[in-house]
Amino acid sequence: MKRPNLNLKSFAMALLAAGFMTACSSDDSAPTPEPEQEEQEQEEEQEEEEQETRWITIAGAKMDETPGNGNGGTLIYSVTSTEAKDPTVQIDPFNNGFEAPSNRTARLQASEDGSTIFNISYAGDTGGNYTKYTVNGGNDFEPTGSEISIAPYVGSAPRWIKLFDGDQTGCAVRMDTEHIVDDNGTPDEVTDDTYVRTQQTVGVVTLDLVNSAIKSFESFELSIGEELESQGYYIGRIDMPTLNAAGDKLYIGARLNKVDPATLERDEENNPDFESDSDYEILGSKTIVLDYPSLSNPTVISSSVGHGNTNGYRSINSFEYDGAVYQANQGDPEGSHILKIGADNQYDDSYDFNLDDALGVTGAYVLAWRPAANGKAVLAYRHDGSAEGISGRGESFFALVDLNTQTATRIDDIPYEVDMEMFQYQGYAVDGNEIYLTASATGKDGHIYIVDTETGEVTQGAQLINAEGSHFIGAW
Repeated sequence: MKRPNLNLKSFAMALLAAGFMTACSSDDSAPTPEPEQEEQEQEEEQEEEEQETRWITIAGAKMDETPGNGNGGTLIYSVTSTEAKDPTVQIDPFNNGFEAPSNRTARLQASEDGSTIFNISYAGDTGGNYTKYTVNGGNDFEPTGSEISIAPYVGSAPRWIKLFDGDQTGCAVRMDTEHIVDDNGTPDEVTDDTYVRTQQTVGVVTLDLVNSAIKSFESFELSIGEELESQGYYIGRIDMPTLNAAGDKLYIGARLNKVDPATLERDEENNPDFESDSDYEILGSKTIVLDYPSLSNPTVISSSVGHGNTNGYRSINSFEYDGAVYQANQGDPEGSHILKIGADNQYDDSYDFNLDDALGVTGAYVLAWRPAANGKAVLAYRHDGSAEGISGRGESFFALVDLNTQTATRIDDIPYEVDMEMFQYQGYAVDGNEIYLTASATGKDGHIYIVDTETGEVTQGAQLINAEGSHFIGAW
């Protein structure tokens, strides 16, 4: 702030007056600050507060007719991190929030500082539409940039993620499959068709998040090898592309399916949890590796430690940390693992982080996780024996995980109940070593909780006001 100029005469008179006032005063207290000084101090305090806080966006998913399915739309509401930590604050997105465009549950991402929300609408007439919003607080999400559609490239229900490259790029993927059979018969004789393989066609598109534009698109045929494909194995679903530390490779998580070559029927149930109930051999976890940014030269790498899927579901499933990429798997017969892909772009099978062993449970199933910069993470999971709630899925829990020591401990400072399930959980807000999460049962009020990953301390924050059959799907 600019101060008025004083000449020498006025300066001397000011000093004399100040001295006279001091001598005549019997009050030893400090002088009252001048209005300009007080205003400057207030501005400095406000700047310090703004530097110490950030926006935290909370998302809730409404039901349509079935409790907990989230198919009635997604509502978001933002508060400062200071407000998020205040248990007297109430957040009610279902009555006061901004509806993120989407026919079903919106696929949300946030900038690293929480100031921007990115959304791609999922399914319906607007499916595949990308929009970006500046976070202004409350239900004020200001559209910014152009709205574009990625549906022509990867369909109206795309799997997408924001790459961790300084909020520059988004990436969406799609897998199309077709069973190929060979008719060995002739027009005069009828013979059974012979299964050859399942054709796997991958589409990958990258988005310029800054300028709201398509950066690149590639489509290619994928193979996991003739031997496996002749037995009916194929990659049926992909998701969660992640950049390696060098920024020259893109890892895409994969779900391995299998058909019976004799009947072309799936060898596993296609249930919503993407888990197998059949007895066919579950192969090592697999990931597609592409050159980046060219999106070329596809290869498939396999783990000998983890078995199961690496595509995740709604939440980011893999993260770069300390030069490697750490990836959760799901549907592993030995319980979910955190797997490690090293700087050589291969699975590091010397890293054996089994969550069944770490948590002392059986059938651990990672639902959503997120590490802070120190390599300590918050992880949502369920396990064998989790009680089934109103949504038809097992009760979920949170754990504090350390990637360096390969340890995991259930967080017991959060009140759990049977209807608290996080199958559709999407995001955690990370601020330094603190991780913000939402915890509530389906249709019931809950709270934000803040986990200090360094100390393990858990703080109960703002109250979350719920609606019938609805649930909270995370913080950004």
